[in-house]
Amino acid sequence: MKQFEHVLHTIDSFLRILLALMMALLVIDVTWQVLTRFVLPQPSSFTEEVARFLLIWISLLGGAYAYREQSHLGFDLIVRNLSAAKAKVVFQVCCLLVAIFAITVLIIGGLNLVHITWTLGQHSAVLNLPMAGVYSVLPLSGLLFLLYSTYFFFNAPSHSVEQEDII
Repeated sequence: MKQFEHVLHTIDSFLRILLALMMALLVIDVTWQVLTRFVLPQPSSFTEEVARFLLIWISLLGGAYAYREQSHLGFDLIVRNLSAAKAKVVFQVCCLLVAIFAITVLIIGGLNLVHITWTLGQHSAVLNLPMAGVYSVLPLSGLLFLLYSTYFFFNAPSHSVEQEDII
């Protein structure tokens, strides 16, 4: 289990840096887009597509990272009033549901989308990037959700959530 935690810690560190870099690129890209549209006589043609692709990647990878940090919104009013044993069961069921979603929608569905766009040879309009590369973030984020939910399932908290834990 220590090796698994070490791997997750390494992934977390890489993901944190990658998300920060992509956010910085997004800010620079959108700033350049506004500058070229309103100040310079010639608007930039590629900035909208870059912003869209960065936003897709940031959203999906950021969602996985937020899940890892347990920063997603949650409805814990019911769980808070359960016993420790029942709260742990509910937590593990939630982990299973996340894993099922990650496998079926993000990994399998994402791999199908990547395969279809690769087979059809779809490319983006302006940058001429293969859309399979853009969509590859779906199975990647699904794999992250699956890893994190597996870790949470086997390391479920054995105490109930207290009021002071939430505040």
